[in-house]
Amino acid sequence: MTARQEARPAADGPPHRDDGEKALLLAEAARTIEAPGLVLALSDRNRRTYWLDGGGRPDDAPRYELGSASKPFTGLLLAALVAAGRVRYEDRAAELLAPGHPVHPSVRAITLRHLITHTSGLPGLPADFYPQALPRWSTAPYSRYPADRVVRAFLRARPRHRPGTRWHYSNFAVSVLGHTLAAATGTPWETLLQREVLGPLGLHGTRLRPGPPPGDAVGHRRDGTPLPALDTGGFPAAGAVRAAPPDLLTFLEAHLPEASAPTPALAAAFTDVRRPLLRRGPGHAHTHTLTWFRHPSPRGPVCFHAGATLGQQMFLGFRPDTGTAVAAMCARRVHRTDPFVATVHALLTERL
Repeated sequence: MTARQEARPAADGPPHRDDGEKALLLAEAARTIEAPGLVLALSDRNRRTYWLDGGGRPDDAPRYELGSASKPFTGLLLAALVAAGRVRYEDRAAELLAPGHPVHPSVRAITLRHLITHTSGLPGLPADFYPQALPRWSTAPYSRYPADRVVRAFLRARPRHRPGTRWHYSNFAVSVLGHTLAAATGTPWETLLQREVLGPLGLHGTRLRPGPPPGDAVGHRRDGTPLPALDTGGFPAAGAVRAAPPDLLTFLEAHLPEASAPTPALAAAFTDVRRPLLRRGPGHAHTHTLTWFRHPSPRGPVCFHAGATLGQQMFLGFRPDTGTAVAAMCARRVHRTDPFVATVHALLTERL
């Protein structure tokens, strides 16, 4: 299989590698990953290179489910709304969602910043999510847990830790953030994201609801059995985005410091989401921005986020110091023994 190059206006400075070297690196990485529908997409100072399973043109590639890699979109939306003066990071979610509703003191203290940075003290999912999800765990676990139930679960929650004191990854928290932004602006989350982020960035092929193949990729179990499209129920802000490789590179390229943002609010938002906010990981060696994991590398910090749905896998990452971005996706959820995430992370941090 050969990689495809796509010339775009180049940023200032020489390219890191020539096109042939980049194509070879993508092909070598692809050989280590055994998954259907694999796509590796690289932007190096706005010059794009793709490796696609089965060949074809990047513009003809389907949309993939981003899963948790949707969260950078929600974080960018929050930052843009803050920059526009429509909300503040320190606004309390419960007061925006249900003014005057009695809540636990720790819930009352949870801010929008706590929700997006996974420091709210909320669990990964509501306690009552699992009994209703287990009968549909491998096909549609979120589908019967709607938005109003997510909000009710938040208002009656008892956080495990005082907000702002510990990091704990939470789909629940980011979903609450989406509903809170909708309540604060009087605009549905999907409309808000489209108006403030997707539209201005020109991500016209990106969707927030599933569509039929071939426009949308079909996910698979490990044995190759196809799976239905993901229904996120009341958790869209945590995992509902669907996008094709070119749109994902456009999204990542917009995060690079030399990029020109289409609006003043987005210009301020990109600065905010690149800035490290807290330390986490072994020895607190890794930092976290408003919405990206941020790890050191030999050529400067790497910002990234992975995602998985029932039958698809995603990795998004960029290096602000070198103008490099990588999007990788496949149509099968990988497991701990699979090299997908490790291979793509190493490609971005060590090879490019």
